[in-house]
Amino acid sequence: MSEQYGYFNEIDAESCCEHMCLSFKPSSVPIKQRWRNNGLSADFLGDYLTTFFPKGNDQADADKKQALIRDAATYIANELLENAMKYCDDSGNVPNSIDLTLLPDQLIFTEINGISEAQKVKFQIFIEELQNSDPDELFMKRLEASAVSESASGLGYLTMINDYHAKLGWQFDIVNNAHKVTTQVMIKI
Repeated sequence: MSEQYGYFNEIDAESCCEHMCLSFKPSSVPIKQRWRNNGLSADFLGDYLTTFFPKGNDQADADKKQALIRDAATYIANELLENAMKYCDDSGNVPNSIDLTLLPDQLIFTEINGISEAQKVKFQIFIEELQNSDPDELFMKRLEASAVSESASGLGYLTMINDYHAKLGWQFDIVNNAHKVTTQVMIKI
């Protein structure tokens, strides 16, 4: 049975629009090496995306729009990939993946990874707090807490909301006796 939170949309990206998916088997490469690849993967997704926004008659505006979209895509993809690495439970053999879907007026990032029962519970508590708080106030609270302890984060999600006006959604499932979390981030373009 699935549990959903926030703004979560079922999208059949393969039949509706442009999309790109990157998938990683969590245990195939040591985490230090995989961590280095997160930035490269995020940059790749951002660069790939800009090809759908060709230069127009107004070169300066086109360059600015491409840069803004690339920066947003790179930031969001990097945050999602880092979270997948930090909180991944590879014992369930759920592959990590990130899918970038381009719709006419929005970008949708869908990231999937395995998660332990303990991490699931902590994450759901954070999601509840996020949904019931002012994002600016929660950002400051979490920023102060992260100065004291690494365990009080969530700053990446809050930055997505505050800086990119992102809508976030989550779905928790059990697949082959393993917990799987799907995180979805939607931004207008």
